Amino acid sequence: MYGGEDYVNVDYYDEYVHTGDPQLDLEYERSFYASRMPDNVKYFIINFCQAIKEGVMYDIQNMYENTFPQISDHHFDKSAWPDEDEVAALVENDKVFLILYKELYFRHIHARIPGGPKLEQRINSFFNYCDFFNLIISSQSPVLLELPDVWLWELVDEFVYQFQNFAQYRARLTDKSPEEIHQLCINHSNAWSILCILNVLHSLVDISNIKKQLEAISQGNDPQAVAGEFGELSFYKMLGYFSLVGLLRVHSLLGDFYQAIKVLEPIEIHKKSQYSHIPACQISTSYYVGFAYLMMRRYSDAIRTFSEILLYIQRTKQLYSTRSYQNHQINKQAEQMYHLLAICLVLHPQCIDESIQQVLREKNYHDSMFKMQCGDLEIFKSFFLFASPRFVSPCPPAADAPMEDYVKDPMEHQLQVFMDEVRQQKDLPTTRSYLKLYTTLPLSKLASLIDPNANEDDISKLLIRLLCFKHKMRNLVWTKGSSGLEGTFKSGSELDFYIDDDMIHIADTKVSHRYGDFFVRKILKFNDLNRKLKNIHI
Repeated sequence: MYGGEDYVNVDYYDEYVHTGDPQLDLEYERSFYASRMPDNVKYFIINFCQAIKEGVMYDIQNMYENTFPQISDHHFDKSAWPDEDEVAALVENDKVFLILYKELYFRHIHARIPGGPKLEQRINSFFNYCDFFNLIISSQSPVLLELPDVWLWELVDEFVYQFQNFAQYRARLTDKSPEEIHQLCINHSNAWSILCILNVLHSLVDISNIKKQLEAISQGNDPQAVAGEFGELSFYKMLGYFSLVGLLRVHSLLGDFYQAIKVLEPIEIHKKSQYSHIPACQISTSYYVGFAYLMMRRYSDAIRTFSEILLYIQRTKQLYSTRSYQNHQINKQAEQMYHLLAICLVLHPQCIDESIQQVLREKNYHDSMFKMQCGDLEIFKSFFLFASPRFVSPCPPAADAPMEDYVKDPMEHQLQVFMDEVRQQKDLPTTRSYLKLYTTLPLSKLASLIDPNANEDDISKLLIRLLCFKHKMRNLVWTKGSSGLEGTFKSGSELDFYIDDDMIHIADTKVSHRYGDFFVRKILKFNDLNRKLKNIHI
């Protein structure tokens, strides 16, 4: 196999002279491009096709993860790969390979071409996905195709991304001509529809029997016994698993957070499994699960989800330093999760791992968290807008809708829901700070601390505020062995209180930081470094 150093920059497209005859022009164009295609690109395409035909997994994975990105950097950094007609002659019109090639071709256009894909390219990409999924789902017997798990994950992930991207493109009417709007609303009304996306993902889940397999694993049984003819193949099994994560993402984008968690019921969310060996999949799952918990006001579960995956990213951060789309996405999601974690800790204070606290300090989140505790709604808003997914509407704008930009409508709706919840809690940090100073405190005294000019009406409002404090600090918390939606109600506040007549009795339930574990980890790390330095010196 060959690497990036074998390539040199070659101008792929030059001008050619049209003959005036459409048929002759087409034949001339194909031969012209074939003759101008760099030899190493031809060699790669031919060998890539051969490796997929023969199912040589090592070669397929190497070409997909290494060679394809290297050639893209050298020859097609800001331009498209050769189109289907140019490649077909090299691979003898191999149907399966051309479908897979076009998946990479359109993915590259979405990621690299300035200005993004054109409408025709978006539609063609959709139909290519339809061809691929029809090929593997509609077949009477399993398609004997082997692809690396990382490709299968990125294929499903890209499928959902392009749906999201198209939904946003379709909702932006201000930059489209009447002809484009007519095409979108009439000619291509079913392209990238939400029903199609859900149908594909659910079909992959069903044909793979992945739910039954995951249930069998959780019960200690053999998953192969319930896998079925399709599910026993790794190709279908992994597509089914990744489709569950795809459904999580789709429902999150639509704002249906309950259903987002529900589709993952077969997966033990808080436990690593044999299916979580793709880091991008594991990180994406935790991001959307944590965000769904946040929007469902299950802050303890959100904090635990974010903390666990951020610790994982810290331990494996050297893996995400190279330049690639997926690594860029992982680093972006990590930054978003720190923002979401900061929001959760303000709304629901609790102890977290010291190393995560240190990162929050190093990234200067504490100043913003202090402002949020003081009721600065703009900081809440900016954190949410940065860290939340780009929501989409399941329905396109009507054909006769005013020529406006509807992209922001779903986001503004979710922002309003979130900010309504924040407004209900904005006074609680102040109340908490006063309660932490006392063990007993008269209602009138607390009212005067909050407002020196307090009267009897303010004391009545204070009772409502204290009741709100009790309510907001009581969350549904996941318990081991239950599904992601189940749990028990627990009070997550670091202090508790009750009111007897006009007196507030406060009990501090704050758990002390476990500094011992932190120092033990650091000592072990330094010992390991010392051993390595001694070995290098020797």
